[in-house]
Amino acid sequence: MVDRYIYGQVSRISPEAPVPVVRVDREEERLGGAANVAHNLARLGASVDLCGLVGDDREGRLLGKTLNGMGIGTDSLVITPDRPTTRKVRVIAHQQQIVRVDYEVDEPAAPREEQAIHARIEEARKQVDGIILSDYGKGVVTEDTIRAVAGSAPDAYVAVDPKVKHFSQYRGVSLVTPNLSEAGLAAGEAIRDERSLLRAANRLQAMLPGTTLLITRGEDGMSLFEPDRDPEHIPTVARRVFDVTGAGDTVIATFALAMTAGAEAKEAAMLANYAAGRVIQEVGAHPIERDELRDTIREALSWDA
Repeated sequence: MVDRYIYGQVSRISPEAPVPVVRVDREEERLGGAANVAHNLARLGASVDLCGLVGDDREGRLLGKTLNGMGIGTDSLVITPDRPTTRKVRVIAHQQQIVRVDYEVDEPAAPREEQAIHARIEEARKQVDGIILSDYGKGVVTEDTIRAVAGSAPDAYVAVDPKVKHFSQYRGVSLVTPNLSEAGLAAGEAIRDERSLLRAANRLQAMLPGTTLLITRGEDGMSLFEPDRDPEHIPTVARRVFDVTGAGDTVIATFALAMTAGAEAKEAAMLANYAAGRVIQEVGAHPIERDELRDTIREALSWDA
């Protein structure tokens, strides 16, 4: 996806309708969706190749050029003339999002497009230590694609940023990272307190045996549920919250990269928690850099001293 941000100021209400008039100061475009996950990984020092579906349009070309400029591989991108590159336009005034406009087609990918994506996965599978599947429900991540990813690299660490409707299909993956709402909906449990959280996690673990759950809980941090281990609840380190856009991308990128580098799951979760606490202090999707993560950890430790 391509995220476009329009920044401006509001000083009056439109005479045409009861809506604010935004006087535009500047505009910028950033990587979004799975491309933001790849951006986080690259800035943390990983070698990354991005597989997915983009349109044969300006945004698709912009995406490819930007990714190449960051050293992110684009050979696995599949270009289609039949749908646009997903684009989200956010209008922001006084550090508050006024409205978001989405340009997208979320119908299932055509069989030829799905086959091309599977072929790219097969080509890449012997070269990777980890795979992150970012499921945004846009018609590209299908049940067959999930199976192709989970079964393509048996020795690779496979992490999934899930969609509720696909939850039962993620069997065999290493990690899923639902937020609190997604976890509750997937488990059929309204999560209101510690007990309901544990019940929901137990149901999800029964649904996905052998898979680690990392449930992100907003201002309450995150909870880690590993198979055959006691839960770990990790409090947030954020001192202020401006925008949670892209925070989930940062969490899964940091956690999965740490695991492929040899970390224990609790260590990976703590790193991901520090990273998320940093990026939500910025407006818009803000990928974390390695030095920035290190400085964030040092600063947080100084608060606790």
